[in-house]
Amino acid sequence: MTPTTPPTDFDPLHNPWQTHSTRQVYENPWIKVRQDEVTNPKGGAGIYGVVSMKNKAIGIVPLDAEGNTWLVGQYRYTLGEYCWEIPMGGGPVELDALESAQRELREETGLTAARWTRIARLHTSNSVTDEEGFVFLAEDLTQGEWEPEESEDLRVWKLPLAQALAMVMTDEITDAISVAGLLKAEKFLASRG
Repeated sequence: MTPTTPPTDFDPLHNPWQTHSTRQVYENPWIKVRQDEVTNPKGGAGIYGVVSMKNKAIGIVPLDAEGNTWLVGQYRYTLGEYCWEIPMGGGPVELDALESAQRELREETGLTAARWTRIARLHTSNSVTDEEGFVFLAEDLTQGEWEPEESEDLRVWKLPLAQALAMVMTDEITDAISVAGLLKAEKFLASRG
């Protein structure tokens, strides 16, 4: 594959939107929702709703020496369905993402890891939210007691990483952070040899 460059008229700092006013319409401990009065890139008047997250999204792909990973299953209220995902959660914006990842892995699986590698930075749905996510590969694992939060009814599943990747490809895993994290982990591990 031959590398290419962006078009010559590309300016990543150019914002074609004009914001005329902003008002907060909702807030709870996890999110804020605002509505902006805007002029869109074609000159039309309109509104734009933005969900601002009060936490960073954190995902972890734990990997043991035998090539196994862990998935966490839970019923997702927003979707009305049960989902298998990598261990994940939220971390305060002001806290280092790695600290939040270490806490989430321990809470959801009981695992601790001696080696951590950040493998992804992502935006979960950048057309409606400013949420920023980070995914870590956690290795050199030690099993301990898990401590799920009160709002979590979790099932933990240890399985080969290859099986989790197959679940991504058959849409058995659909969570965006899990899909991105598992695929990035596969590429990262392949590049490491």
